Amino acid sequence: MEIIITIFLAFLGIYFAIGLLFGLYFLFKGATKLDPLMKDTQKKVRILLLPGVIATWPFLIGRLFKSKTT
Repeated sequence: MEIIITIFLAFLGIYFAIGLLFGLYFLFKGATKLDPLMKDTQKKVRILLLPGVIATWPFLIGRLFKSKTT
């Protein structure tokens, strides 16, 4: 049982780490490709969006690369 918990926690840590790295890139560079109004948002608002981006990064990465807006 300990092995299963260790594997699960390792997977969760890797998921969080990738999500954090992607989230920082997405909020400060990539979000403007999906939503042009993000250019005018303050950094405080972007930081508030970070937990949601970390949780949903697999969906957002697909939308970011499919986006045609530059």
